[in-house]
Amino acid sequence: MASSLHTVSMTATTSTAQGIAFNFENSYARLPEVFFRRVAPQPLRGAFLASVNADALALLDLPPEAANAPEFLEFFSGAKLLAGAEPIAAAYAGHQFGVYVPQLGDGRAILLGEAVNQSGGRWDLQLKGAGLTPFSRMGDGRAVLRSCIREYLCSEAMHGLGIPTTRALCLIGSDEPVRRETSEKGAAMVRMSPSHVRFGSFEYFYYRNQPEQVRQLADYTIALHFPDLLETPQPYAAFFQEVVTRTARLMAQWQAVGFAHGVMNTDNMSLLGLTLDYGPFGFLDEYDAGYICNHSDHTGRYAFGGQPQIGFWNLACLAQALSPVVPESAAIDGLNSYQATLSQHYLALMCAKLGLSEVRAADFDLIVPLLETLQTNRVDYTRFFRALCRFEVNHNDELRDMFINSSDFDAWAALYQKRLEAGDDDAERQTRMQRVNPKYILRNYLAQNAITRAEAGDYEEIERLLKLLRHPFAEQPEQEVYAALPPAWSKHLEISCSS
Repeated sequence: MASSLHTVSMTATTSTAQGIAFNFENSYARLPEVFFRRVAPQPLRGAFLASVNADALALLDLPPEAANAPEFLEFFSGAKLLAGAEPIAAAYAGHQFGVYVPQLGDGRAILLGEAVNQSGGRWDLQLKGAGLTPFSRMGDGRAVLRSCIREYLCSEAMHGLGIPTTRALCLIGSDEPVRRETSEKGAAMVRMSPSHVRFGSFEYFYYRNQPEQVRQLADYTIALHFPDLLETPQPYAAFFQEVVTRTARLMAQWQAVGFAHGVMNTDNMSLLGLTLDYGPFGFLDEYDAGYICNHSDHTGRYAFGGQPQIGFWNLACLAQALSPVVPESAAIDGLNSYQATLSQHYLALMCAKLGLSEVRAADFDLIVPLLETLQTNRVDYTRFFRALCRFEVNHNDELRDMFINSSDFDAWAALYQKRLEAGDDDAERQTRMQRVNPKYILRNYLAQNAITRAEAGDYEEIERLLKLLRHPFAEQPEQEVYAALPPAWSKHLEISCSS
């Protein structure tokens, strides 16, 4: 296996500008240039710093005041490059809504560099909305304020929920109009991730009949992100198995928290098992397995309840792309492990949401009927589980009132009560449940409120939501309004791929 790490370590560059210091290693830029194209960011006109995420700054060993330096805006708007930055746009392909598209790539995102913090953590710094790249196709390489706000907030909301995700460093506003269905405010954001390698990165080379590039990319990914696998008898097979496991666990987490991604194309699937590329996402309001958050998904391919199966389908596509290095038998073994891993993790997550200290396979007989009756009665998913934390025998009017037919709840509650009899006391159970059942999620209407205010020049709601969503399990009584049922108008929000 190629020793990519030696190449990486030889190119480290430390860049400092008025307290903004990064140790750049630019490992992806050390690969052959068939993997990417070198590009120059095109800064937005009248760019300004709309929001900075202090938690993400800390990941780069930067203090909050670093954002006050003029160079911070210059660097993260693309107006200026710090020494060691090598801006590139990555090449990849992907299956989009089940159809293979041979050339996609970073059409509006530019990897500025790879920062390494003092503890050895690696963070790609990717500027989204930085202008045209060779992969922009018929696009303009820009992003609009609403889409940047949605990703900026949701990636941090997912982190607060404990779900693997990319992170958001800062949000850049501008005076430049960008045309979508109408003229909108242009914006940009800086996304952070240990890696932006996707399933589609391997597909790009496999379908071009370039097996050596498939091998090079596998070597790079394993050496940098899965070095322990180098000691296994079959590193490539172990690598695929690791991706299967991480993807299965991610799907279980999405389903347990009630998150719909909306565009689970293979080019939007991370090799690290991260939630990647926030577009038309949505958290469940009323529980609905058929919930389609993407207005452009006319067939319902990416409906909420279908996400686990799509995860498997995408892994099968990856297995095909890795076939030059992963034996067929190993790929089949990996795929065959997916359902069991997903089911086991989902069961454990749901049992925790129910406050069950012991996980039993038979608990699916409690979970499935609950979801069915939540759907039949159009019960708000997040609010139900938060209220369930307060479940007491014969004192559940709050829960009963959530159901159109309260007898449906009563029937399920009898089963639940019987299951609880062998567990811990109520106080211990309730405390446990509050740690895993969020009170606050980024509902679409909350994001829309922040967008509407920002489009009018008020960015304070973004800051309020960032603060709120960092601690979604805390009561935060002063923010109770954010835990209320969504307003009726939110049912008519349409979120599409242009979002």
